[in-house]
Amino acid sequence: MSKEVVAVLLLALAGFLAGGVYSTWKTAKFIAVALGVAALLAIGGAVAWLVG
Repeated sequence: MSKEVVAVLLLALAGFLAGGVYSTWKTAKFIAVALGVAALLAIGGAVAWLVG
């Protein structure tokens, strides 16, 4: 698998997680924060994968 494919998949995962943050923010703030942290990690992983 090429580097670009992995980075795109990680960015797609981050978008999915960000949608989870948006949908759960009003009802479950702790879960929303956990999903936000996971989304940031996925974005960071995608950037690191492309740079490295």
